[in-house]
Amino acid sequence: MPPQMRLAFVASDAPIAQQAKATLHAQYNGVPLEEAEIIVALGGDGFMLETLHDTQELDVPVYGMNRGTVGFLMNNYSSQGLRDRLARAEEEVINPLRMTATSVDGTLHEALAINEVSMLRSGPQAAKLRIHVDGKLRMDELVCDGALLSTPAGSTAYNYSAHGPIVPIGSEVLALTAVAAFRPRRWRGALLPKAAQVTFEIVNAAKRPVHADADGVSFKNIARVDIRSAPEIEHRILFDPGHGLEERLIREQFA
Repeated sequence: MPPQMRLAFVASDAPIAQQAKATLHAQYNGVPLEEAEIIVALGGDGFMLETLHDTQELDVPVYGMNRGTVGFLMNNYSSQGLRDRLARAEEEVINPLRMTATSVDGTLHEALAINEVSMLRSGPQAAKLRIHVDGKLRMDELVCDGALLSTPAGSTAYNYSAHGPIVPIGSEVLALTAVAAFRPRRWRGALLPKAAQVTFEIVNAAKRPVHADADGVSFKNIARVDIRSAPEIEHRILFDPGHGLEERLIREQFA
């Protein structure tokens, strides 16, 4: 990386992240986002996802440093030697999911998800979902608190908490996982090709309301959710050598 590579710094609202941004901006002559060749994001994983979404149109790699709590997508924080770390960083390219959610009243909502698209019950009764894959009915009734479709990059997040599998970053598959499945009681989900188009129908949505969520963007009273991978969109993430997503996904399985 050339010594004068232009860097932009963004940070979450946390005081520790804001202080780090001020320090690094002054130390490395930070520039506006529109002029940056690399974006440095300071916060936790949630802020990293927000940054990737917000800077999607810039086609600029993002290097995260942890000033939050989890930091799975982040590198360790240090104010020293940043340009050298960036020069040696390894790039991972990930594709998001594209969600189209149809409300009970017919309104369409679209959103992108780097981690997962999830459907969760909004009331006291369990949700009833019907699942289609590539237009073919695969499950006539899943009674559950919800379900989600996860990318490999997001497989260690909500998907893993719901007892879904950790998916290797280069495996070209998506993880479909139930949340507290009641029937079929022992159903453990499915691994689907990355190119699969998945549709969830909410059965009796008026009585059993469900909301859909894509990386924290939620829509209420949903009757149907259509999901597919969006290979035309590429998010570029930088990691310190030996600490990329593939290594982190493997390491997480032995924690």
